Amino acid sequence: MNQLQVSGLTKRFGGLTANLNIDVTVGDGEIVGLIGPNGAGKTTLFNCVAGIYRPEAGRVVFEGRDVTGWPPEKICRAGVARTFQIVKSFGQMTVLENVMVGAFLHNARSAAARATAMEVLEFTGLAEKQGMLARNLTIADKKRLELTRALATGPKFMMLDEAMAGLTPKETQEAVELIQALHDRGITILLVEHVMEVVMPISDRIVVLEYGQKIAEGEPAQIARDERVIKAYLGVEYRASS
Repeated sequence: MNQLQVSGLTKRFGGLTANLNIDVTVGDGEIVGLIGPNGAGKTTLFNCVAGIYRPEAGRVVFEGRDVTGWPPEKICRAGVARTFQIVKSFGQMTVLENVMVGAFLHNARSAAARATAMEVLEFTGLAEKQGMLARNLTIADKKRLELTRALATGPKFMMLDEAMAGLTPKETQEAVELIQALHDRGITILLVEHVMEVVMPISDRIVVLEYGQKIAEGEPAQIARDERVIKAYLGVEYRASS
């Protein structure tokens, strides 16, 4: 069963076409990697799915409901959460308070939101830093906090936008383990990532964008051999090493 179905999605900014007639499906329980060069339209696609942008054409269907053009808070309430390429934590608030912001989506009372936030912080390994101001966290922990706050909204589907950018190899491995733990929790994942050594092994399928259009889709091994993808993004060095 397809949890997310994007059909014919087109988004323009003036004379620039950021997404053109894109079709993407993500099945229930899948991890799908979304790759492509900078400027390929990956984050724009995320923003259209999350309700930040309204597409000029096409449909976004989540769990059988047409959610095209819904406001972000309504889409989030339906079960779709996302993180951002540039972390957007509230620097003057504590780690716990940041996560409570997400928890308030389904918890009207502070005590309930706090309990939800603490459960999620324990799960993601940030509980010991609950009292720290978000601005004082390392880059790795800021990214983990972003993911934790999204998880506190109780999602069924998560879109992760370069969750591992700028991390050390050890931090990257820890982030991969957290993503796999989210998946084990029953959450479907659509993942934008430039680190091929990460996205290829953990993805069930890969979708490739170039200049706002989908140029390939398939299992990781198939994508790694696709000449158009190699030319557009991976490079011959990747083919030689894979």
